[in-house]
Amino acid sequence: MSKFKAAVFDWAGTTVDFGSFAPMGVFVKAFEQFGITATIDEARAPMGAPKWDHIRAMMDMPTIAAQWKTKYRQAPMDADVDKVYEVFVPMNEKVAADYADLVPGTKDAIDDLRAMGLKIGSTTGYTRSIMEHVLPVAAAQGYVPDNLVCSDDLPEGRPGPLGMYKCMVDLVAYPPSAIIKVDDTAPGIQEGVAAGCLTVGVALSGNAVGKTPEELAALTEDEIIPLRDHAARILKDAGADHVIDTIADLPALVRRLDDQN
Repeated sequence: MSKFKAAVFDWAGTTVDFGSFAPMGVFVKAFEQFGITATIDEARAPMGAPKWDHIRAMMDMPTIAAQWKTKYRQAPMDADVDKVYEVFVPMNEKVAADYADLVPGTKDAIDDLRAMGLKIGSTTGYTRSIMEHVLPVAAAQGYVPDNLVCSDDLPEGRPGPLGMYKCMVDLVAYPPSAIIKVDDTAPGIQEGVAAGCLTVGVALSGNAVGKTPEELAALTEDEIIPLRDHAARILKDAGADHVIDTIADLPALVRRLDDQN
């Protein structure tokens, strides 16, 4: 049995949607509805935050804020974020299931962790209405975590700790040091740090690299190294205790950590 009691996973870029593609085009298309041009890089930058906060962060970017001010004769306000959010959510609901394939190795890793005695929790920057489209697709592939905390379930989302606190209650797992938070984004890692958990970043399957398994497979190791290093820097700067390539590498890390004590 492991000394750890639970592992809490993010969804897109961590357990499903290798490369975290589902929200990207939707953010761009949502802004297009308001006559604003946003790039994929701008859409990726705040990834991991609750989607309302994500849109707010995009609106605060100089290029987007300038476009908004030119078109609407004022800087974007929270009421404007509400309007974009109302467009974004139903658009994301429609596409999320199309990107819900499990990251390779997820089911085996989860089965392995359960065999070690860990409970499996999950948090996400998605709303519950979006996750209702993702859950059955993941379940059909054999991934059913023991709980789910969505961005709109609590008064405050990432990078605050409330989602992790809810996981501790749902899973009856404590202290925080006995819980592993696994995520591909800075806000998701910060969520775990804020709650006092051990944090593990996943680099190659996540938002910072933003490539499909097939695209990665076509690269040489020399080409992959800078991508991995870039993602690892983001995750480490957010407070990640460890960084692995994908969830498939987690059971081996847990065993190493168990062997240290």
